[in-house]
Amino acid sequence: MLIYFVTFISFMIFYTYTLPSKPLLSWASEMRLLSLYIWEDLLILFPYIKFLKSSPFHRKMTSNMTKKKKVNKPKTYTSENYETTTTTSTSPSILDLPDLALESILEKLEPADLCTMACVSTYLNDISLSDFLWKRHMKEKWGRIIGPDAQRAWESHIATQKESNNYFFGGGEGGGFVLRYLAKMWHVVVFESSFTCTIKSCDGSIVSFYRALETGKFWFPAQVFNRENGHVGFIMSCYDAELCYDSRTNTFEARYPPHGTRAMTAESGVTWERLRATPVDNSPHDLLISDSLKNLHPKDHIEIQWRRNKEFPYGWWYGVINHLESCDGNATYCQCHKSDTLVLEFKQYAPGSRWRHMTIDRNDHREEGNETGGFYGGIKKLYNKDDISMWQEFWPAGILE
Repeated sequence: MLIYFVTFISFMIFYTYTLPSKPLLSWASEMRLLSLYIWEDLLILFPYIKFLKSSPFHRKMTSNMTKKKKVNKPKTYTSENYETTTTTSTSPSILDLPDLALESILEKLEPADLCTMACVSTYLNDISLSDFLWKRHMKEKWGRIIGPDAQRAWESHIATQKESNNYFFGGGEGGGFVLRYLAKMWHVVVFESSFTCTIKSCDGSIVSFYRALETGKFWFPAQVFNRENGHVGFIMSCYDAELCYDSRTNTFEARYPPHGTRAMTAESGVTWERLRATPVDNSPHDLLISDSLKNLHPKDHIEIQWRRNKEFPYGWWYGVINHLESCDGNATYCQCHKSDTLVLEFKQYAPGSRWRHMTIDRNDHREEGNETGGFYGGIKKLYNKDDISMWQEFWPAGILE
C-alpha cells in the first residue's frame, strides 16, 4: 500500500511541474484537472494525508481548476438605461441533441471516430463504447472468421485476466485499493492501430474484444485454407490454427498444432481470404459423427475429415459425391442415392491417382483407411453456395498427381 501511495505522490509532483506553461488543448486540460479530482477523493479515502493539502502542487492544481472554470463560463455584457446586466451565453453542443439523433450519428462513425468521441465526455464514453454500436463493426470486419470457439477462447482469456489482476484491482484481502480506484477513474488505452480510445481493460464488452483482435494481443482459433503457403501436400484442404492479426500488413500469423512428432509450424502473411471460422464445434482430433450421409447424392459437394495417421489432427478436404461404377450417370435411371456405398471423388487429383476416389459405407461410416492412404473421418455436406465457391477459389492451376 505504501509503495502505491509514494508512486502516486511522485507522479502528481512530476505531472504538475513538468507540463509546459503554454495553454493546453481542451482535452489535455481536462485530463490535467482529473488529477485534482482524484486528489480530493483520496483525501476522503485517506484522511491522514490532509496535511499535504497545503502543498505547492495542490495549490497550483486548485488555481488551474479555478481558471478552467472561469474559461468555461463566457459572459456578455449589455447596457440598457445605464444599468449593466450580465447574461451567460453557451454555444450549441452535440450533447444537446436527442438521444435518438445522437445514436443515429454515432452509428455512422468508423471505429477510430467512435473512439475519439468516447474521449470527449463520460456520457459520450458510455454511448460510444456500447455493445449496440460495436456489434456492426465486429460483424463487418471479424464476423466471417470469429466463430463460437473463438468466442469461448475470448471469454476464457477474460476470466484468466480478471483472476490474475484480482489482487491489484480489489479482489482479495489487502488488494490494491489505490489502483482499484485509479482504474475506475482513469483508464485511457491507446489502440496500436493509430487511434485512441477510453476502454476498460479485461471486461466482456464487444469493443474490448474488437481492440484485442485489432492490436494482435489475442490469439484466436480459426481455420486456414491451403496451409503453409499453399504447400502441395495441403492443396484443397483447411486446417485448424491459432491466429494473430497484424494491422500494419493487414495479414495474420498462423500457428498450426504439431503433426505427430513434428514441431509446431508457423506461417506469416496469411491473407483474409484464406481464413474462415471453424465450421463445426468439434476438436480437430475428434471424429465428426456425420448426420447427412443418408441425403448425399451424386454431384453433391462435401468436406471430409482426413489425417495422415492417428497421431495427426484432422484437416478438412474438399470433394464431391460421384456415381457408382455400375451407373452410367443418367439422371433418369440413376439409383446411386439408394446404395449403401458412397463414392467420394477428389477431382484435384489426376485420374488413376490413389487419392482420386474413396468408397465408404453410407450406413455405418466411422473412420476408414490405413497408414498408406490415410484415414477418412466425418463428412459434412455443403449446402451454401458461398462455401462451395470459397473452396473453388483455391482450385490448383494444374491437376495433382
